[in-house]
Amino acid sequence: MPLSVSIPSHSPISSDFLHQLETIVGASGLLSAREDLLVYECDGYTIEKNSPDVVVFPTSTAQVIQIVQLCQRYQIPFVPRGAGTSLAGGCLPVGGGVLIALTRMRRILEVNLRDRYAVVEPGLVNVHLTNHLKGSGFHYAPDPSSQGACTVGGNFATNSGGPHTLKYGVTVNHVLGAQVVLPDGSVVELGGPCEDSLGCDLTGLFVGNEGTFGICTQITVRLTRDPAAYRTMLAVFNSVRDATQAISEIIGAGIIPAALELMDQGIIEAVEAAFHFGFPLDAAAVLLIEVDGLEVAVDDEATQIRGLCERVGAREVRSANSPQERTLLWKCRKQAFGAIGRLSPSYCTQDGVVPRTRLPEILDFILETSQKHQIRIVNVFHAGDGNIHPILLFDERDTDQVSRVLAASDEILEKCIELGGSVTGEHGIGVEKISLMNRLFSEVDLAVMREVRDAINPSGLCSPSKMLPTAGGCGMEHVEKKTPGRRAAL
Repeated sequence: MPLSVSIPSHSPISSDFLHQLETIVGASGLLSAREDLLVYECDGYTIEKNSPDVVVFPTSTAQVIQIVQLCQRYQIPFVPRGAGTSLAGGCLPVGGGVLIALTRMRRILEVNLRDRYAVVEPGLVNVHLTNHLKGSGFHYAPDPSSQGACTVGGNFATNSGGPHTLKYGVTVNHVLGAQVVLPDGSVVELGGPCEDSLGCDLTGLFVGNEGTFGICTQITVRLTRDPAAYRTMLAVFNSVRDATQAISEIIGAGIIPAALELMDQGIIEAVEAAFHFGFPLDAAAVLLIEVDGLEVAVDDEATQIRGLCERVGAREVRSANSPQERTLLWKCRKQAFGAIGRLSPSYCTQDGVVPRTRLPEILDFILETSQKHQIRIVNVFHAGDGNIHPILLFDERDTDQVSRVLAASDEILEKCIELGGSVTGEHGIGVEKISLMNRLFSEVDLAVMREVRDAINPSGLCSPSKMLPTAGGCGMEHVEKKTPGRRAAL
């Protein structure tokens, strides 16, 4: 049979290997032309790039098993990928190899409302599950801001959060079980529909492993009953410090909103230009606040929150008076990143975490860092749980700007560690933050993590050079480096 795909001149992959891949997925399930591979050279973290040697699109667990076994036989590295919305290089094909794109595995296999779970494939777009459940009285709670594009499998890989994390928890709190193809091609079933499985929580171990423990091919997720009522408000502030003080006051009063999101003036300008909601362009910050629950409780909580915001200096607290107004408010928040294209040709989003009481300090530090490196930084983040998302605006065609952005990013994340926080809340480590891992964890901690990874992925072929500061099977020297030396920890 004549081979219907081309082999890049630089590729270590043989024509026999490609022929066997094509036998597994068919000619339409495989890409190897240089111009096609460029689409997959990076994810949402665009600073570091490297193209895979081939991209395959399996449609079943059986095909994933065959692909993984073939890669092991030929000792070719492989990386799973969902929608590519990762912001830390989590699906960067370090060293090339095979990129296993799961976007054609997107079925909803089962919905059981009585037992409150659903079984889905990893390529299912998050919002498609939400839409499927509308009118059922239940929903899938994790709702990252990229909900309209990101996949449930990608959320599983990075333990994604989202605006409603404060009350409902992150992805791991809503995953009951998973089917995983391990790096040797064997299959394991973790957890299941039951709430509490016996033995070690292996499902929890696999959520957040960033694709280094294998390839998830089915996920059993918990469904949550819809709240009886919502109250959604927008509090307007003349200073970011007043807004962060309002956050502390709300949580300190014992109120746990469903969501508590902050947007600063730069983001306000962008979303207002995009969506024309009527945001005050002279405001320094706004808080998007939502409480939900029983009808008899939400009005009281909303009244308390309004009073607390006004007490610390809110000049105005608006309420969404219809489902349409609530939807538009959330559209402005969730599509804020898309609106940033109006501000800059490129941007880098950080994902640090600090204790809520330290938010004023980290925001002051972000301002100082912006001035120090002459890089404009705007902020939108999950204020309720201290998960900050400073967005650094730059032009990636300018190598000097890239260097300053990376330096500023590292300083902000180091400050998060100093304040008692973490370098990631939901985006993951990927390749972007490996150099910070030994500042966050001790050598003993890292050694234990390596032992766990090596027990599950002994060949190192599955997602090499991710998360942990070790060389692994393929080094970062294969990656297009715009700032030599930044990954010295590898």
